Amino acid sequence: MRIRPRVNDLLWMGAGAAVLLLFILLVLLFGKPPGPDARLAARVRRLDLVARMQLGLASASEAEKSAVLAITDAASQSFADQARSSTAEVERERRELAEQLSQGGTQEERGLLDGFSRRFAEFQKIDDELLGLAVRNSNLKAYALAFGAGADAVDEMRTALSGVVAANADSREVTALALGAEIGALRIQTLLPPHIAEPSDARMDELEAQMAREDEQVRSDLQRLAAIPKLRGNGDLATAAARYAKFGEIRSQILALSRENTNVRSLSISLKEKRQVMLDCDEALSQLEDAIRKEPTEGNAYGERFHVR
Repeated sequence: MRIRPRVNDLLWMGAGAAVLLLFILLVLLFGKPPGPDARLAARVRRLDLVARMQLGLASASEAEKSAVLAITDAASQSFADQARSSTAEVERERRELAEQLSQGGTQEERGLLDGFSRRFAEFQKIDDELLGLAVRNSNLKAYALAFGAGADAVDEMRTALSGVVAANADSREVTALALGAEIGALRIQTLLPPHIAEPSDARMDELEAQMAREDEQVRSDLQRLAAIPKLRGNGDLATAAARYAKFGEIRSQILALSRENTNVRSLSISLKEKRQVMLDCDEALSQLEDAIRKEPTEGNAYGERFHVR
């Protein structure tokens, strides 16, 4: 006896075949859906990337501060290179984490990473400016000139003027003019360190105006000494004038370096703008870390106690 399938049976068989075919196609196209172990492994990797980014930011910040505080160009450059290297590694890890979250993360996690990315872009922008300033060390170079070649020139000028005074001890005019020139040069010398340390352009202008007035007086005293008949052709006076002229050249170099203010500016940026953006980046990563830890993972009971460090 031959049994003929009913229409309903045929419909159900057709629907079942269609579902089976669709499942096979999905498997072929997308592979086997990840199980609990695969999802847990992906979660661990994401937490590991966040931890590495936090460590990289801390390393970059430490190297940046060392670059700012270093006392030689070579040391500043070395620390600046280390800072840039650490920042580049954080950027690589950020991109990898973005790729992972695009495949298996939550909308909240992707939003938190976007927030970090914006702050990190600001971090990189500030770092570029800060490190570019730090390696130039203009203030340190200005100090080196002020307490080195500049101080030597003033000392040599004073020694020469002392010789002029000693040889003309009976002349009040020579003594007064020589001491006036010496005191004026010393006043200029004492105004240089405050200028180098000064962050304000307005205050620098005031200090330079004081120096200009003292310089005018020193030059006047030296010219009046040179006009005294018995001092014409005097070797010590010629040496004093030459050493003061040298001090003037050095002073111009010092003021130019001081105006760049790279050490003062880099330190200010490090303590203000850089510190704030660093805190913002760290907070953004902490929030992202918390969000990843709270992901429900089927097949385990780790919950919020799950940590990767």
